Amino acid sequence: MLNRKESEVMQAVFSLCREEGRCLVAPADLLRALPKKEKYTEERLEKILRALELDDYFEMISSDRKGEKMYVITLHPNGFAFKRSSVQLRRDLAFKIGWTIASAVLAFLVGLLMKKIF
Repeated sequence: MLNRKESEVMQAVFSLCREEGRCLVAPADLLRALPKKEKYTEERLEKILRALELDDYFEMISSDRKGEKMYVITLHPNGFAFKRSSVQLRRDLAFKIGWTIASAVLAFLVGLLMKKIF
């Protein structure tokens, strides 16, 4: 399971590479695709990308292109399934919240019933 920052970076990578499953992207382009409220630096981005690579979401190769650092990113099956897994996570969370609310209402009603009986 990814933390919030890893999820944001993976969302940006997925949006850049979704058509072909691979892309050539500069760190600056990737930083622009990330939410502005979090202050990401290139070093922090590099660490998160390496962690995602170790988790087998994609393969990343660093290269230089005219003196500018570039990443060649190729999505793996986990990377292609990222969008589906994030939707599934939201669905599971909504179910758990709904179940909790229903259980609380049922417990309240049983409590009222018990007061009337005794």
